[in-house]
Amino acid sequence: MRPTRAMHARVAVIQLAIAAALALAGRPLAAQEPAPALEFVFEARVGVQTPLVVGPSSHGLRRVVPITGGTFEGPAIRGRVVPGGADWQYVRPDGVLALEAKYTLQTSDSVLVMVTNRGVRRGPPEVIARLARGERVDPSEYYFRTTAEFEAPVGGKYAWLNESVFVGIAERRSDAAIIRFYRVR
Repeated sequence: MRPTRAMHARVAVIQLAIAAALALAGRPLAAQEPAPALEFVFEARVGVQTPLVVGPSSHGLRRVVPITGGTFEGPAIRGRVVPGGADWQYVRPDGVLALEAKYTLQTSDSVLVMVTNRGVRRGPPEVIARLARGERVDPSEYYFRTTAEFEAPVGGKYAWLNESVFVGIAERRSDAAIIRFYRVR
């Protein structure tokens, strides 16, 4: 089969795309875009009950942790955690805790904001055992990070929560999870 003009044109476009990609590949990432920065948004103290152990599942040891309420406060938002959500967790075979918490915030001016917070917690087995016994453990001894998605009323005072990526640095206490949320800039 003889190459046609259309085939030559496609090859030329592909060669041009490869050349452009190689030219960009030589540039350091910092030259393309600055590294993201974090902006503190609020700290939440989320009250929790003792985990309900569902048992072994296809993902690992499954647990549900009822959320009892709490408070949150930051420079531009504050209020209470509405009782009734839960933190669905499983301990993976490698010992890492994977979680997905769903709950509701009520701001000081009575606006409801839905939260879906996913994350992981890991640490040395002896540290995780201390947490399981309800002991207070310095958060620097384990890793507990989350990503949060907020759902606030569109067009309202807190609609900015719908428009960014948020990460959390968390700490586990016997009766609460303390999460410091940051907006990725």
